[in-house]
Amino acid sequence: MLTIEQTSALTRRITALSVGVAVVLTVIKAAAWWYSDSVSMLASLADSGLDVAASLATFFAVRYAVTPPDREHRYGHGKAEAFASLTQAGLVFASCALVGEEAVSHLLHAKPIAYEVPSLVVMAVSMLLTAGLVWAQSRVLHAARSVAVEGDRMHYAADFASNVISFAGIAVAALLHSPQADALAGLLVAAWLLWGAIGVFRRASGELMDRELSDDARRQVRDLMREDARVLDVHQLRMRASGPYIHIQMHASLEPALSLIEAHQVMVAAEKRVLEAFPAADIIIHPDPRGAAEPHGGAFGESAETHRAAAQVR
Repeated sequence: MLTIEQTSALTRRITALSVGVAVVLTVIKAAAWWYSDSVSMLASLADSGLDVAASLATFFAVRYAVTPPDREHRYGHGKAEAFASLTQAGLVFASCALVGEEAVSHLLHAKPIAYEVPSLVVMAVSMLLTAGLVWAQSRVLHAARSVAVEGDRMHYAADFASNVISFAGIAVAALLHSPQADALAGLLVAAWLLWGAIGVFRRASGELMDRELSDDARRQVRDLMREDARVLDVHQLRMRASGPYIHIQMHASLEPALSLIEAHQVMVAAEKRVLEAFPAADIIIHPDPRGAAEPHGGAFGESAETHRAAAQVR
């Protein structure tokens, strides 16, 4: 996995590219809609206009997320990325409402579409630019984790599909001289955007609610800890994501005969092994003397039964 510095550099570049693409698409689609009065074009224009706001939110969020912890935010600012994703979802919901209303209006009061060929050219350019951006975002996400960039990619992937639908709607309306086909395409775009917004919302809300990381990630941490035979057991493992960071806390059972210095050395070595696999992790390890430790209290403390079960694991 990449370091925070490497991840930050990648997300900074890709979010700047996202803003640039959104601005270009908004300008050319606004001109095309002005001349064509196409509902499909309006649908795509509304989405691209909101893309500018969403991309700007992501642009600033990934930069704020990597700022060091301060007195008021001891766990850092990583969740700014999740808030940016929620902003994206909200803007897409608004776009769906606007497009849906306009499409229904044109279904009831159909109007012919003008300048079909320029509109189709604009949509073709839009599809090419959007596909290129999604490809670049996918490459970044293959190397670095970012919920904000992932949300942005989901948004633009939905945009690509909406552009295809808009292109088809304008083409069919021009060939069949049926404005209703254009309006129906606008409704399909709205439905597709709604589905994408729900996905972005679920991903962002999961991070804000401290959803546990995958079983594979948990298994990897346990295996790394147990590479040292002196680590007898790992329990109360908790992992959560916060933007580019991962917070890991756990209890590790050790032989009671180990000295405090030896136990500390074992924990430091274990922490280094985990950091090699998760370089953006903040790690807290509590060593327990196996069979001689009391159950831990607190709001999420272990029960006596859980403690006894963990003490029996070798």
